[in-house]
Amino acid sequence: MGRMDIVNHWLSGASFEGESTRTAPVYDPALGTVAREVRLGTAGDVDAAVAVASAAFAEWAETSLARRQAILFSFRELLNARRQELAEILTAEHGKVLSDALGEIARGLEVVEWATGFPHLIKGEYSENVSTGVDVYSTREPLGVVGIISPFNFPAMVPLWYFPLAIAAGNTVVLKPSEKDPSASIWMARLFQEAGLPDGVFNVVNGDKEAVDALLEHPDVASVSFVGSTPIARYIYENGTRAGKRVQALGGAKNHMLVLPDADLDLVADSAVNAGFGSAGERCMAISVLVVVDGPLPAGSGATRSGGTAEPGGTVADDLIAKIGERMGGLTVGDGRRGCDMGPLITREHRDKVSSYIELATADGARVVVDGRGVKADGEADGFWLGPTLIDAVPIDSKVYLDEIFGPVLSVVRVRSYEEGVALINAGKYGNGTAIFTNDGGAARRFQREVKVGMIGINVPIPVPVSYYSFGGWKDSLFGDTKAYGPQGFHFFTREKAVTRRWLDPSHGGINLGFPENA
Repeated sequence: MGRMDIVNHWLSGASFEGESTRTAPVYDPALGTVAREVRLGTAGDVDAAVAVASAAFAEWAETSLARRQAILFSFRELLNARRQELAEILTAEHGKVLSDALGEIARGLEVVEWATGFPHLIKGEYSENVSTGVDVYSTREPLGVVGIISPFNFPAMVPLWYFPLAIAAGNTVVLKPSEKDPSASIWMARLFQEAGLPDGVFNVVNGDKEAVDALLEHPDVASVSFVGSTPIARYIYENGTRAGKRVQALGGAKNHMLVLPDADLDLVADSAVNAGFGSAGERCMAISVLVVVDGPLPAGSGATRSGGTAEPGGTVADDLIAKIGERMGGLTVGDGRRGCDMGPLITREHRDKVSSYIELATADGARVVVDGRGVKADGEADGFWLGPTLIDAVPIDSKVYLDEIFGPVLSVVRVRSYEEGVALINAGKYGNGTAIFTNDGGAARRFQREVKVGMIGINVPIPVPVSYYSFGGWKDSLFGDTKAYGPQGFHFFTREKAVTRRWLDPSHGGINLGFPENA
């Protein structure tokens, strides 16, 4: 058997082995086999990366805006032209189907395109003659070396939320990607070098907690950006700020979709399937819970909504569950390189954890409508498969309702009124995303004002903001006061200087020890 490939770090424009002897397996989830190994960096490896980034910072921060912008445009063009190559890397290591991988890259490209307009976005302000002969203006300057810690579920998109903005603003970067699917980060670092980025501006250190803690504790790292689970986001925020760093830490989610009785249930069913099972549910913006304001179906709704007659005595939730179940039956689960609708989960351990919630649902008195365990996948038998799962009547004190499952499990909770549904959403500890489906504009407007969540969709199931708005939630879904990308992204990666300036008239003179006054 030949020697297995090892994913190295990337420092100063070249592959770097580092000092660590520890490695971790990188799986192909559709095959269930180890495809390669990744080096797990030590604190010394992080020190080396930060030293390289620190050395590159002085020259990069002084590089003209025009030159930086040209490099970003070149990176955008290369990324767009070679997106298929990157998508295949994502599918091989994460497991998501190729179409979903291409969609992830497209959303990352949007942020790169936004970043190319950075000269306008980091401009200061100017006020002339605030006092006689005195002008005041502000500038925005880079922080220095910034750390980025990204999750396994979006190995291309989430790094692209951060490093293009950070680099455009004049910072240098040390990225620590997930050790589960690290190759995309190395690929993007090589591509940025090809676009003309100077060596040392963008560096990648692979690793686990040791590398994370080294970034958090390093005195020369000015900020840390993170996306992941809420317990780790809290850890990152508390330890990073304790070390004096600026921190944006995006945590977990349990996203609800509120369905009012007047909603188009065919649209709701399509949206629930797309938002619940895309990327095998491994999205922080996936819809996990359908909150259905239940009651008798409106007269004639069976014919208008499903092309047939509603079941006698059926309710809105019953009809919606039937529609969702019908659509789930048409989904194919399998290897993302075979044109399937949904791929495997990231690891066997994660698949087994997600599966355990289905058994727990039954024990807690819920009704498993569609059970994804034992799905017949279009792929190797050892792949980390779990089919789409639909569970009705989930108790709100069950862990199935409370926990972020992070898999293809969609729960249904029935409520009696709009008010009960909103109260249920607002009582949760997370506040990442939510959606309402209704044809009532007044109800939608009321919802967007009353719900305590950071990103809201109105008849849109996954309300991820476009790149020129910022991404982030409320409550335990965000630690720190700055969201990702958009205007807040550039504010995070820069700091303001205010300058008060006066050019003295030669005739001016005299001493005045009093407090300065405007005149």
